[in-house]
Order: sequence, then structure tokens, then C-alpha cells
Amino acid sequence: MPERLTEMLMDTWTPLIILWITVLPSIYMAPMNQSQVLPSGSSTGLKRLTEEQRVLNRSKRGWVWNQMFVLEEFSGPEPILVGRLHTDLDPGSSKIKYILSGDGAGTIFVINDKTGDIHAMKRLDREEKAEYTLTAQAVDRDTNKPLEPPSEFIIKVQDINDNAPEFVDGPYHATVPEMSVVGTFVTKVTATDADDPVYGNSAKLVYSILEGQPYFSIEPHTAIIKTALPNMDREAKEEYFVVIQAKDMGGHMGGLSGTTTVTITLTDVNDNPPKFAQSLYHFSVMEDVALGEPIGRVKANDLDIGENAKSSYDIIEGDGMDIFEITTDAQTQDGVIRVRKPLDFETKKSYTLKVEAANIHIDPRFISGGPFKDTATVKIVVEDADEPPVFSSPTYLLEVHENAAINSVIGQVTAHDPDVSSSPIRFSIDRHTDLERQFNINAEDGKITLATPLDRETNTWHNITIVATETRNHSQVSRVPVTIKVLDVNDNAPEFASEHEAFLCENGKPGQVIQIVSAVDKDDPKNGHYFLYSLLPEMVNNPNFTIKKNEDNTLSILAKHNGFSRQKQEVYLLPIIISDSGNPPMSSTSTLTIRVCGCSSDGIVQSCNVEAYVLPIGLSMGALIAILACIILLLVIVVLFVTLRRHKNEPLIIKDDEDVRENIIRYDDEGGGEEDTEAFDIATLQNPDGINGFLPRKDIKPDLQFMPRQGLAPVPNGVDVDDFINTRIQEADNDPTAPPYDSIQIYGYEGRGSAAGSLSSLESSASDSDQNFDYLSEWGPRFKRLGELYSVGESDKET
Repeated sequence: MPERLTEMLMDTWTPLIILWITVLPSIYMAPMNQSQVLPSGSSTGLKRLTEEQRVLNRSKRGWVWNQMFVLEEFSGPEPILVGRLHTDLDPGSSKIKYILSGDGAGTIFVINDKTGDIHAMKRLDREEKAEYTLTAQAVDRDTNKPLEPPSEFIIKVQDINDNAPEFVDGPYHATVPEMSVVGTFVTKVTATDADDPVYGNSAKLVYSILEGQPYFSIEPHTAIIKTALPNMDREAKEEYFVVIQAKDMGGHMGGLSGTTTVTITLTDVNDNPPKFAQSLYHFSVMEDVALGEPIGRVKANDLDIGENAKSSYDIIEGDGMDIFEITTDAQTQDGVIRVRKPLDFETKKSYTLKVEAANIHIDPRFISGGPFKDTATVKIVVEDADEPPVFSSPTYLLEVHENAAINSVIGQVTAHDPDVSSSPIRFSIDRHTDLERQFNINAEDGKITLATPLDRETNTWHNITIVATETRNHSQVSRVPVTIKVLDVNDNAPEFASEHEAFLCENGKPGQVIQIVSAVDKDDPKNGHYFLYSLLPEMVNNPNFTIKKNEDNTLSILAKHNGFSRQKQEVYLLPIIISDSGNPPMSSTSTLTIRVCGCSSDGIVQSCNVEAYVLPIGLSMGALIAILACIILLLVIVVLFVTLRRHKNEPLIIKDDEDVRENIIRYDDEGGGEEDTEAFDIATLQNPDGINGFLPRKDIKPDLQFMPRQGLAPVPNGVDVDDFINTRIQEADNDPTAPPYDSIQIYGYEGRGSAAGSLSSLESSASDSDQNFDYLSEWGPRFKRLGELYSVGESDKET
């Protein structure tokens, strides 16, 4: 403590001593005049210096007189004297008054208005304000008139070492790669000192390491931190805590110091190879495992982290290289072994693989350290699983002629159990693919037989599904699609493609083609259709017409002579026999109708039968059309006239707003049940003429004149609605003046004793199995088929 006090006193008084040694002699040597304000210690005796001396001294003056100095952080029982102002006009009679103004005047700095002494009243801090600018002036104490112009001067605060260095940006964090060489740059720190950097050594800093050796070092003046040891391994120690000191006064004794911390982390480099945790792995897998399913994981550990720890896996040897594959899990860096191809316990029961793990990113600086890879052996055991039956073929295509006999075998499917136990197989047809039950299958040997006749012209292809089931385990089921093609046989006779009607001109010529006809056959022979045409045997020598076969498989009808007349015979019928080339051949007889018509000179048909009756009275076709048009026009005029007359008469019913044919009463409200007596008025069902009397019909005249019905009194709401409605129906049936048949009357009442019985599902059978659909066969062939379909569904459920 005494040493520290001595250092502070020396720092405080040394500048003051230097000030008085260097400043005061200069003050006495400086020239003066009446307008100068001088520091304390000035003398008026220098006023008598000769002009020659004044010139010589003025040229050699080396200090600025208008500066004063005061030491910062100085404190004592009395205010500190900064300096003294004096003028030659002061005779010492106290008639002059000194005035001080400017920065801190009156608060920080106070002047004695009689003596001119300036005192610092407060403790000053150079770091807050380094200098103060003030103005001094001498005035007459009695009149306050200036004795000389004001003079400006500066008071500077002199620095002492009162601020320790500070690390503004600390604490620091830095990184450096592991295994770095000595002298590798780590980071740079910076400290600041608030003291005056140009005065003394108060702000001259020197850096050193207090903690962190021998791993790191620091440059004393640049504060650059570097590595001090080689081959620092992150895997051994990753983080270091370093303490840095900055000391002012050039690091000498008595200087102030500050510290900061630097946390240095070693970053990873790829200096470690992957290593399997064990050299041998064992896995087991069921033979029916799905393709792509993982069966096991292997792990190669790497002491590095991040990208340097990533490895890729590969199968480099083994008898299952084409059966298995290994991939890398990006999250866990595990090697995942998966199945690439189906396994078969009966074929091979175990596999041995050799897998390798290798780093993906290799650092060339450490490649000499050895191969960055490792290997391990994997043994995989295949376990037996109960597999479903296997068909001998994935699909089957069968062919059968459409005239095949019932119960004839059309093909066979085979399947076996691939397991060692080899369970027997039973076959069946999925009836959802054979709704009409056209095929059956032998459950033991898989032979497919025909159950109903086939017709190629109705359905050429049939697609069914065969089901194979193990007898020992019914859950093991396999299915296979079977396509059945129905082959054609010649079972359809050819016939005309369409109903032909030929037209023969009266002025036709012999050998003229009357009509070209074609035939069709529902069968589909392999070599295509070839038809033979002929006339009936009794019409071979037909005197009017003959036939001719064309190369395109069509037939031409020719006239044998001319001179045909409609008056003589208007229509001719020509039977033609059409035969195909099948085995056995099929034939049919079709009749061609030939009409005799009147034609133009160009052979264009004009009329066939109408003109034959009109021409004898001398009317042409155009005249006949004109007459018909006039008749139609007259009829239209008569109808319009009658309609207009009827519209002028009175309405059909006296009150149109009560006509039930045009008024619709709609009720959207929901009734309240039996206790709701206001939801519906029974008077609505009463005859509307009950109040207003009889409403006569104007549109019809009754055959019998009935006396008008007397209006019925309103019926009370308590009447039986059933009896009321039946009475109204009977009256309407017997009343010719009742509304016409296009009227609609709706009664919201459900009758009793319906012959159809109740439609409610509440009285249905307890289950579908209690119903018998045999009665549907009595309704016709279509309903019979419907009953068979429902019977099939019930039998499938029982099965």
C-alpha cells in the first residue's frame, strides 16, 4: 500500500513540478503590455525593458501564454490554484475587478476578482472533458467599464493513470482445427484504455496469458493468439479456457490491468477411420418377407463428427450379393440390410455376406494414417414360413367350341404347396366371376367342366377366377385368372343384311339390275364368309326375274323382260335361298318384295301406288298436292273459329278459383298426431257446392238430366273419415256432373284391409336365409333368372 501511494504522488506532482520549472521562467521572459492578461508570477518590473530587448525576446518566445494546466482527479481540503491573472493597469489600489466567463466559469472555476487567482472548485476528470475555454477581462470596480479588451485562454486537464484497460468485445470465442501446427492463428483480442495515449505510458498496453499455457500463446503488442503445441486432438480434449491480461504503463510495475476470457474450441478433421462395433453379425428372416423390407442393421462407429463421420456401406463378398442390399440411414449412419429378391427356405436356408464401411469425405493430410474403412461379416438365416399354394402358371387360357357338351372337360389348372409339409390343395371357382354358373371345377384335380351351353354369338370370352386353398390351413389361399375363349361352329344360317324392297320401272329394259342384295351370318369362319344364292326349285324357271352372283359376295336381281304394268300386277314376291360354306352348311330362305313403279325417262322412280289410282281421272301429282293443301287450310280455319266462339261463352264452372283442376293446396307443416285437432280441417274434403249450391257444367251435356244435389251440411270433425270418403266416391262415380277425368283428388288416408298386405320391414323375416325365392320362377323366365341369382348369393354365404 505505501508503494502504491508513492507511485500516485509521483504521478501527481511530477507534471506540476515540470510545469513550474518550464512555464514560470518563460512567463518572466515573455514581453508584456497593458492589454495582456498574465498568469500568476508575472511582474511589472519588466515593463522598463528597452525596446531592443523587447524585440529580441519576442522572436524567441516558445510557449503559448494563454494555456493553463490542472491535474485531473486532484482532491484536497482546499480548492486547487490553477493560475493567476494580472494586468499592468492594476496599481494595487483594488480599483480593478477581474471577471471570468466561459466553460465552467462560476461553477468549476472561480476567480478572485481582486487578486485574479483562479481556483478549481471540483474534482476534474480528463476522460469526461480534456480542456476548458474561458475569457478573462479587467473592469473598473466602480464603473464596471472595461479597462482592456477581453482575452481568451484555455485550461487543460492533465492526465494521470486512473483507468484500467478494458476488453470491450469480451469474452471471446474462437475455433481452430485440431491437429494444427504450432503458430496457427487462432484469434485476435483488443483492449482499450481511456487514459491519454500521447501523454506518458498510461495507455501503452502489453498483453500476456494468465491461463491456457502451454497450449496457446499471445503476441504482447498485437494481441494475436496462436497455437503453442502441435497435434492437439479434439477427441482427447475439445475445448480450452484461456485468460488474457492487458496491462498499461508498458507492462511495468504500477500499471493498471484488465482481463478477458477466450474459449477456444477445436474443430473436427477426418483423422479417424470408421470401426464396426463387432466383427460378426447374426440375423434371421422369414422366407415370405416383403421385398425391400429391412432385416437388420450394422453400425460402424467413427470418433469424428459431422461430415467427417459419414460412412457408406457396401456388400463386397458373399453368396447373397444379388439377394440382399445394404444402404445407409442418413439419420443414424447405420447400415440397413434389405431383401432384393424373394427368399425360399426350401432352396437355400442361410447366407454369408461381407460388408464394408468407408468414410465418404477423406482429408488428404491424414491419408497416410491408413485406410479409412472397416469390414464385418454378416450371417443371415432364412426361416420357413407357411406359404400359400403356387399355381403352375400365373394365368391360363382355355378354348372350347360353342357346341361343347354339358359336363365336358374344357381345361385343367394345377397348384402345389411349396412348403415341406406339402398340404393337399382344393380348387373352387370364385362365383363372383361366374354369376351365371356356366362352369364347374373338380375340387381335387382342378379340371374345369362346362355347366351350361355356350353361344359364341352371345359371349365370345369368359373370365373366371380359380381359388386354390390348402386343406390343412384354409387361410393360405391363392387365386389365378382363367380366360376361356368360345370357338365358333357353323350354327347360324345366313340371311339378308336388311329388309330389302326393290322397285321396278314399268319402262324398264330386259336384263336391267333391279336390286343388289347382301347377306350376313352371325358365325365367324376362319376363311371368311362365302354365300351361295339360288331360287326355290319351283321358281327356277321364273318368267319375270333371274339372279346373278357377284364377286363381292352379293346378289343382283335382274328383270327378264320389259312391259311390266302396275295395273296388271303391282307387287312381285321373289323367294331366294341363301347358303353358307360351313360344315355342315346352313341355309335360309328370304323373300324379296319387288314393286312396279312409274319412272321418268331417266329411270328415276316417281310413284309406285298412289298415282295408279289418280291418273285415270286425269289428275297429275301436282294437282293432287294442291287439293290436299286447300283441304287442310279449310280445316284449320274451322277449328280456329270454333275455338274463338267457345272462349266467348261463360266459364265452364261458375267459380274458377274453386276449380280443383287448377288449384293445388300444399301443406308443408308437420302434423301434431292424434291430439292435434287444428292441423287439418275436415271441411276441406267436403263437396265445394255444399255452401254455394249446385255448380252446373257448361262443357258437356249429360245424357240423363239429374236433379241437382242439395248441398250437404258440414260434417263434424268427429265423423269416421273412411265412411265419409267412401260416400263421396260413390256419389262421384254416379254423378255425370262430377269433375272430368283429368282432375286429381288426393286423400291423405291409408285404407284398411289392403289385398297387397303391409309393406313395412318390421314384419319381415328375421334373416335373409329364411326367404325362399322359388316362387319367382312362376312369374316368367326373367324372374326365374333373378331367383337363381339370389339363390346363388345365399349358397355362397352358407359356404
